[in-house]
Amino acid sequence: MKTAIKTDVIIVGAGPTGLSLACQLIRYGVDFVVVEKKEGVTAFSKALGVHARTLEIYEQLGLAERAVAEGTIAAKARFIEGGEIRGEVDLASVGKGLSAYPYMLVLEQSKNEQLLYDYVLAHGKDVAWQSELATLTQDEAGVVVEIKSAAGETRTIEAKYLVACDGAKSPVRHLLDLKFEGSTFERMFYVADARVEWEFSHDALQVCLAKHSIVAFFPMPGENRYRILGSFPEEFAKNEGEILYEEIESRIKSEAGLELDISDVRWFSTYKVHTRHVENFRKGRCFLAGDSAHVHTPAGGQGMNTGIQDAYNLAWKLAFVLQGKAGEKILDTYNAERLENAENLLNSTDRMFNFLAGEDWFMNLIRLHLFPQLAGRALGIERVRKDFFKRISQIGINYRRHALSRHDGDGDFAVKAGDRMPYFPADGASVYDCLREPKFHLLMFSDGASDYRSVRAEIESEYADSVACHVVPLYSTVAEIFGTNRPFSVLLRPDNYIGFISAENSPDELRDYLIEFVGYAENQSRITERKTLRDFVGV
Repeated sequence: MKTAIKTDVIIVGAGPTGLSLACQLIRYGVDFVVVEKKEGVTAFSKALGVHARTLEIYEQLGLAERAVAEGTIAAKARFIEGGEIRGEVDLASVGKGLSAYPYMLVLEQSKNEQLLYDYVLAHGKDVAWQSELATLTQDEAGVVVEIKSAAGETRTIEAKYLVACDGAKSPVRHLLDLKFEGSTFERMFYVADARVEWEFSHDALQVCLAKHSIVAFFPMPGENRYRILGSFPEEFAKNEGEILYEEIESRIKSEAGLELDISDVRWFSTYKVHTRHVENFRKGRCFLAGDSAHVHTPAGGQGMNTGIQDAYNLAWKLAFVLQGKAGEKILDTYNAERLENAENLLNSTDRMFNFLAGEDWFMNLIRLHLFPQLAGRALGIERVRKDFFKRISQIGINYRRHALSRHDGDGDFAVKAGDRMPYFPADGASVYDCLREPKFHLLMFSDGASDYRSVRAEIESEYADSVACHVVPLYSTVAEIFGTNRPFSVLLRPDNYIGFISAENSPDELRDYLIEFVGYAENQSRITERKTLRDFVGV
């Protein structure tokens, strides 16, 4: 009988969410095993949009530059109705000043998975492909699973924690008996990746508006290649497996109302849209992330990005607990923060979807006759443009209402605890360039009149393994963003969300936060107790 494999974290599923989690755990030096029933990374394009917040995460891994090089930036959105252009929106720099990536990148899921998998391989790890979860048990000490290979061999894996990244039909979710409630849109949707010959340039997202429906053409890498997304009318009675590509092509040409030629179809699929989420992202030592925890409409291209954010949020918390830098209670914040985000996301994508493809006559009137002309003008208003980009790019997600955000001290600031660290250029580079270490980051914004060397030395001496300190000039951009021209400090969590903001620059505030909010001292004392016991018994 083979000896059980022992590790820190079992990751079930090697899609974008599972591979992202693996990459993050590598950053923190946490051991893991990834189990995936597929043979390898997907060969299909599937999800397409990569938003600014995801690219900021990729940047920490050193992957953003490659992602941008392999993808296509959607420079504009063009609205077409009745075969004629009704309006255009500039998207190439819609998020200018808000992120180093002020656009939406079109990079299909297969390439995202390969990007992440290459990182895993480059760091000496791999995925247990063609391995399926057979059993799962857990207790207060850990999780034990049995996996079965394609050849029928079984292995046992023991770990401290398990994370289910195994998709909308998640076997782990079923084993944990977690409800997955929501609704299903009755319409049948289709996607196709193909070459499209027509009069339009390849630098734009083409949106063809029709009564009760929409057909969108997303530019993909390759000459005249597009992802086509659309829907059949509600009265269309066929099931998913009964639809032929010829019916999809006919529908595309009818709804687009354009002269076009579709060829070289490399993939097409039909599906119904579901909007669902679990009631809890955690059960004992098991966690859910990505589609296993929430699914929603494709509006806004949020799905793959949201799963990557789930992994990003959870990884540092697991790592800090496993390494004794945080108390166990911090793991509860994963459910609180990401469940609220999932609920908000389902509501917003449902509204967007109903607007774009709904049956309501009044919404149809606005969509067909007012929206195309007004969209470009609206995004010309700075406040509207910024709000739109924050929502679509996920940089506007915040955790202000949750347990890791300390608000005493941020009342006079325009930015609050729980917000993502705002982007700004610093000495010709992004502020994020100095935030790549997998630690908390204390940024002390200086007007040059104070000497922070002693404070920095004290913090780095006491918390060298957990906190990195930075003294940053109080640039005019910083003063404008935060709403003050006086020196202040910001503590960033390892995922670059703000823990606290303070007008003081004192080690005491950091110490209090780590003890009260993170449980640092509590866990450190337990480690010391265990070490003392080992020394005493000679182990």
